[in-house]
Amino acid sequence: MRLLVLGGTEFVGRAVVEAALGRGWEVTVLNRGRHQPPSGVRLLRGDRTAPDGLAALAGTTDTWDVVVDTWSAAPRAVRASARLLRGRAGRYAYVSSSSVYAWPAPAGHTEDAPLVSGADPDADLTDYARDKRGAEIAAVQEFGEDRSLLVRCGLILGPYENVGRLPWWLTRIARGGRVLAPGPRDLPLQYVDVRDLAAWTLGAAERELGGPYTLVGPSGHATMGTLLQACAAVTGGPAELCWTDPRVILDAGVEPWTQLPVWVPPDSEMHDHLHAADVSRALAAGLRCRPVEETVADTWAWLREIGGTAPMRPDRTAKGLDPDREAEVLAAAGHGPGGVPGTTPRPGPSAP
Repeated sequence: MRLLVLGGTEFVGRAVVEAALGRGWEVTVLNRGRHQPPSGVRLLRGDRTAPDGLAALAGTTDTWDVVVDTWSAAPRAVRASARLLRGRAGRYAYVSSSSVYAWPAPAGHTEDAPLVSGADPDADLTDYARDKRGAEIAAVQEFGEDRSLLVRCGLILGPYENVGRLPWWLTRIARGGRVLAPGPRDLPLQYVDVRDLAAWTLGAAERELGGPYTLVGPSGHATMGTLLQACAAVTGGPAELCWTDPRVILDAGVEPWTQLPVWVPPDSEMHDHLHAADVSRALAAGLRCRPVEETVADTWAWLREIGGTAPMRPDRTAKGLDPDREAEVLAAAGHGPGGVPGTTPRPGPSAP
């Protein structure tokens, strides 16, 4: 199989490239050159935000079986890429987002749930949800429904994460001390390991699947408890997980999802939308999800390999709770002084 990845050097794109190379595919990547792709790929340079950003593609006569596009900004860039490639590629797999579902999607929502309104495939940068939906429309209009694969991911975790969620939890727990652990422990989570996402996307393209798929594992494949316990086990630090009632956390003004990454309150619109989708379609189409302990251990191993600081996308919101605020909430919950001695840098910018 011949694969073209638009991007291919960070998080999802890198996982797709590595998975394709592992299958023995011939891989070409188009990117701006800010990061190096894995070895063994053909590299083309191009900035999709520039007027001539696709010149390297336009200047070749190459054809591909599959294009994988992870773009998350102005939909018009996806339109331009898909239009250029529609006669030179068999399928267009666009890595989209569950954010395209109109808020709030109810628990058990499927791919037929209502979508955000106002999306425009020719738009400049607007907002994340409409941009992702506009890009979906662009791909379908250029390649057709049968040749367009819309991979609607929810929470993505795993090595190379440049969003700041699991790396924040790992580094926080590795520091030790009393850790604000948002309850309940058995809160069902819904996410996908980036490598499982990549493997499923390539397999779906091989089987010539089309249309939308909500791509996260089943709700409850992991819980808040199993996730944080895995972090504590793999880091080996002297952390004490202090499980705290959601009402105490919310009354303290702590923001779910961002200040306490991954976590959202139980029995809330946020939980229904982010952690309670019906993913039977993806499971029936071959999605396989590795244990949370493997995702956590491999992410920690990668963090240690790169010196302990995860890369952060500058166009995303900051993640994590300030140590002083954490200590205040722990005290309010009756856990006594929290955090660790000394000062800790605030987490850097990352994804929504």
